[in-house]
Amino acid sequence: MNRKIRVGIVFGGKSGEHEVSINSARSVIENLDPNKFEILPIGIDKAGTWHVGIGAYNALGAPIPPQLLADGVQAEQAAELMPLAQGAVMPMQSVGDIDVVLPILHGPFGEDGTVQGLFELLNLPYVGAGVLASAVGMDKAMMKKVFAEEGLKQARYEVVLRSAFEREPGIVVEQVEAALGYPCFIKPANLGSSVGISKAKNREELYESLRLAAKYDRKLIIEEAVDGREIEVAVLGNEEPAASVAGEIVSSGEEFYDYNAKYIDGDSVMIIPAELTPEQSDDVRALALKAFQAIDGSGLSRVDFFLCRKTGEFLINEINTFPGFTIFSMYPKLWEVTGLPYDQLLEKLIELAIERHEDKNRVR
Repeated sequence: MNRKIRVGIVFGGKSGEHEVSINSARSVIENLDPNKFEILPIGIDKAGTWHVGIGAYNALGAPIPPQLLADGVQAEQAAELMPLAQGAVMPMQSVGDIDVVLPILHGPFGEDGTVQGLFELLNLPYVGAGVLASAVGMDKAMMKKVFAEEGLKQARYEVVLRSAFEREPGIVVEQVEAALGYPCFIKPANLGSSVGISKAKNREELYESLRLAAKYDRKLIIEEAVDGREIEVAVLGNEEPAASVAGEIVSSGEEFYDYNAKYIDGDSVMIIPAELTPEQSDDVRALALKAFQAIDGSGLSRVDFFLCRKTGEFLINEINTFPGFTIFSMYPKLWEVTGLPYDQLLEKLIELAIERHEDKNRVR
């Protein structure tokens, strides 16, 4: 392809990770090589309305990246604001001739297979996991079942429906206490960035934590607390993926790596590479690849583990099919230390998306 590759950057979204998505998109836009790529911003506001062009940033209340203002190709779109009906498919005359979509979306309505299904219907190449892997990677209950089937060790957990908790809260709490005890962690099954997650040390806190998680999802996960180090590995590729060096998160949060510790106070520390033995490093990287392939992943994922202090074994926590993607986020930092800088990582992801799309179109 001699001309520039036209990349549709989709960002924002209806999930609780809306602001995280905007920050990730800004980093991506500022680091895509303007000599190779033409960028079309596509913003989704919190109500689910789609906006195309630079005006998308105005609609989302986000600063316009300087690169777009300086890009002559985008100049005619500076005042453009094209709201589309909620849930409507983007008309091609609005989107233009997009070569590949980079959906910088985190959480439900973006990382869960829904928008991936739209791109499949439009027959557009897109970066990241497909419909199935995105859905399984977002739903922690289904993810845990797949990991169990693959023999990946996990912390003990229970799945509770919101309707059951609202109908018989006392019985649900007693069942959790009997199965897991205290302390335990309570999470919405379909969310990320630690939104809606809390730690319960007693019955009163468990009730409160279940109520909080129930605001974000109909399905709730309760996990035993693990005394372990938080180890993360980045995976990149399609059918022959590669694993980065392992990194470690040392959280500034009092109880766990919560939203504030991740995005606000700035005091959490990423240690890359993690201080592991060569055997431990090989083991956790192999486990990350196994998890990625278990959900039929493609493009990218970050796989999170606990390294138990007592037993020395790795327990898989979760897989993120589109992790945070600012230049300071763990996923690109892991690849930077491994030897793949941020701008080259973006180019590789776009290359993988086009490769996967071409391979899929071979199917009769």
